[in-house]
Amino acid sequence: MESASQPVTFEDLAETRRHWITLVLKPWCQSAGRNELLKAHVEWLDIAGKVDVNATLWTWAWERFPVLTHPDLPLINETHEVTVTLHDGSTHTGFPDARRSKQGELVLVNRSSATGASQLTPPICIDNIQNVERTA
Repeated sequence: MESASQPVTFEDLAETRRHWITLVLKPWCQSAGRNELLKAHVEWLDIAGKVDVNATLWTWAWERFPVLTHPDLPLINETHEVTVTLHDGSTHTGFPDARRSKQGELVLVNRSSATGASQLTPPICIDNIQNVERTA
């Protein structure tokens, strides 16, 4: 006797998996702390399947700050200058650097007002970020 909750065909199984990814895994990535995300990173192939961890887990994690992502592109969106406000009230302004921003730590590139040279912020932990806005 078939159970109503068990997938009957491969298509049913695939749909169940897509449903779980959409309703459980992606929202978890969007709210989990960095330590939990790092644990998931290690086991990502077993959890999510054969997908790029940076294009899924880390992109989904950064989606909690929509200005840092683009719905059609993986990784962090580098096209706009942003202002990052931390929980302690401090702010950092610059362009996100997707290549240097790794495993839940955001790096911004900005220009030194004194020399005009490009400079990098120290990595900013996703857990310390309160808000990210596009700089006017």
